[in-house]
Amino acid sequence: MFYGILTFIHIFVCIGLIAIVLLQAGRGGGLAESFSGAESIFGTKTNTFLTRATMLFAIIFLVTCLSLAFLSKQRSRSIMAAQKIITAETQKKEEAQKTDTTAPSDQKAQPAK
Repeated sequence: MFYGILTFIHIFVCIGLIAIVLLQAGRGGGLAESFSGAESIFGTKTNTFLTRATMLFAIIFLVTCLSLAFLSKQRSRSIMAAQKIITAETQKKEEAQKTDTTAPSDQKAQPAK
């Protein structure tokens, strides 16, 4: 359950981080010029707010990434666990089993009377 909640928080932070980075005015102006309403919402200190918000979201992103990695290691469940691992030895064993089951029989089938 904790893993699911942490995943939800991680996805929310990812989307928020993307939005905040796109709102910042960079060399090309970014989306901040398109949405001039951002300055009316945050006031004259828009750049300070967006910088701090980016830093906060980046720290939360890093913590959730590391937490999810640690928790998935603790769960030790692989998505490939159900797959059969084929090595040279297992191929030889399978071929030997196939030849044993398909070996010709000395007995001939008797016709039904």
